[in-house]
Amino acid sequence: MNESSTTMRNLAAALAGEATAYMKYRYFARLARAAGDIQTAETFETTAAQEIHHALGHLDLLYPAESLTPARMLELAIAGETYEYTTMYPGFRDQAAIEQSAQAQAEFSAQIDESREHAAVFAATLAKAEKRFTALAKVEQRHAHTYQERLQRVNEA
Repeated sequence: MNESSTTMRNLAAALAGEATAYMKYRYFARLARAAGDIQTAETFETTAAQEIHHALGHLDLLYPAESLTPARMLELAIAGETYEYTTMYPGFRDQAAIEQSAQAQAEFSAQIDESREHAAVFAATLAKAEKRFTALAKVEQRHAHTYQERLQRVNEA
């Protein structure tokens, strides 16, 4: 499916909606539980769990498993976190400043820092993985060379 198609944009919007519903319902459940309304809390928790299944279905279409490797997933995560700390949250923070919402400014500033940290963690994980894959490739090449030499000796005998 074309990544820029209307359907893909709709799937991304649906994912955002399901993820938001999950978090909102988990939050509502916590508040209902704190208020002593266990039945309402459990209703929100059950529904939140269903929202996760919906979101996973959308993710399967947005990011087909067969197209993903650990390295590609890390690259996607780095790109997402980088967008958050370089573009999204700074823009949100600037708008909060215009609207004189100090609490939102503080929240967005904190998210900038956290997103930067997340990107760095993902980048470090990717760098370590690339070193592992490079080392494994060298080992595999050495083994292949050894096996090829032995096979050649057997064929010559």
